[in-house]
Amino acid sequence: MQPDKYSATWVSHSSITDFLRCPRAYFLRNVYKDPKTGHKITVVNPFLALGAAVHEVIESLATLPAEERFKISLVKKLDPVWLKYSGKKGGFTNYTEELGFRERAIKMLINLQENPGPILQKAVKIKTGSMGLPNYYLSEKDNIILCGKIDWLKYDDKDDSVQIIDFKTGKNTEREDSLQLPIYLLLATNTQSKKVTGASYWYLDIDDGIVEKKLPDIKESYKKVLEVAKEIKKAREKQEFKCPHGGCTTCRPLERVLKGEAEFVGTSETRQDVYRLIT
Repeated sequence: MQPDKYSATWVSHSSITDFLRCPRAYFLRNVYKDPKTGHKITVVNPFLALGAAVHEVIESLATLPAEERFKISLVKKLDPVWLKYSGKKGGFTNYTEELGFRERAIKMLINLQENPGPILQKAVKIKTGSMGLPNYYLSEKDNIILCGKIDWLKYDDKDDSVQIIDFKTGKNTEREDSLQLPIYLLLATNTQSKKVTGASYWYLDIDDGIVEKKLPDIKESYKKVLEVAKEIKKAREKQEFKCPHGGCTTCRPLERVLKGEAEFVGTSETRQDVYRLIT
């Protein structure tokens, strides 16, 4: 039988991370829909707003020729983007808190503009396809699709290859057992034609924060990601999404939305109902 993308189980780095941390949080963020609006729900906080705004500014550069990427100040580009997350829309409790996070965003973008490194080189933009995100069949047999965005693919014309760059706006380093690189390697390998020859994390809150990473083995990456994806598919079929701790920091904020302990602040561009917790 021909695979059906609409009935497939879709997985991504964020949804897999949710599931591994707490199946209940995975359900509330990726499966549950508000019966009144038909939308999925999410909880915003200042750290998420900061990351989303900075990533949106950087993402806009990839479609420009290298020589035009910094003709307009990144700080100026931040202004209209930040409006989407200003005030309650970004989970901020007051203007002083928002100002502090906005200053952090400005500092990151200034650091990037003053030390652009690979951003001044050619980049490859992965096509999103008809479903809105780069995706491919992780397993046609199991009807599982892997999807997700990669922040940046630096192009090397010496050997016609690309290198993955992931921008980090938080202060914590990515865990060594994270599935992010395995997932990005699989996506980059299967959704564009260039060979992947390297990867880096770029910690924007740190001067000279580019950290080169060793690429994982692609066969081992496939095995690990598919194993978790099958667990997710099984949980969805059985509708079993229990928090292993009887309530944890990952699922508790979303549970508070269902209990009426959060304020609705708007609907996102991806049609999610966005809430901020009532302190």
